[in-house]
Amino acid sequence: MILTVDIGNTNITFGVFKDNDLLFESRMETNRSRLRDQYAIELRDILDLYGVNPRKLEGSIICSVVPPLTDCFAGAIELLTGKYPLIIGPGIKTGLNIRIDNPAQLGADLVAGAVAAIAMVKSPSIIFDLGTATTISVIGKDNSFLGGCIMPGAGISLDTLTVRTAQLPQINMEAPPKVIGKNTIHCMQSGSVYGTASMIDGMIDRIEEELGEKATVITTGGLANMISQYCKRDVVHCDRLILDGLKILFDRNKDLLKK
Repeated sequence: MILTVDIGNTNITFGVFKDNDLLFESRMETNRSRLRDQYAIELRDILDLYGVNPRKLEGSIICSVVPPLTDCFAGAIELLTGKYPLIIGPGIKTGLNIRIDNPAQLGADLVAGAVAAIAMVKSPSIIFDLGTATTISVIGKDNSFLGGCIMPGAGISLDTLTVRTAQLPQINMEAPPKVIGKNTIHCMQSGSVYGTASMIDGMIDRIEEELGEKATVITTGGLANMISQYCKRDVVHCDRLILDGLKILFDRNKDLLKK
């Protein structure tokens, strides 16, 4: 069994694979003030909940966009399993041809998502990861990573709207009955949900225009399941894209595991 961990700005998402089957997926809050032992206790309890003995794990792998937490969480895993995890970064074999100005700047989560997309669908492809930030990754027809876009996530945009305005309330993000809202809450929900879906449609058009061909579109991330259903373009939704990519990367690099 393999433990795969995606440390994001809002949540830490992780899952355990047995062969190529994902046994379970779970989340915990990203908290920069927590210590190694605290994370180890919570992780142990969740693994126990799903009947997984951490000492029977073959190994683990982490991608992280929160550098201060990377070593802390890696230490928690080592404490539980007796094995230090692989961490996506320099020295990891990805199989990706990264064609951006500075390949070292490419986020570990984007690497994992791209690796999974290449294994999952025909290239070229466009990946929309709708999390704390919305990131777009573009994979060329030769399976190379061409670049992408970064913008504030729908949740951050909505939070900022309520903080920076005097009369707009805090609301739950969900689709209203119609695009044309009849009250303040429905107007805000329409802008957040339908507006983000329209952004996805529009960015697909612009990216395909630059590519000169149609692309397969994949959505993932915490908000993707809700928002992507309102896109007018065809999209493939995959909640576990990054975890799948991490499993592939583990298999390519397990010879690097510290004994």
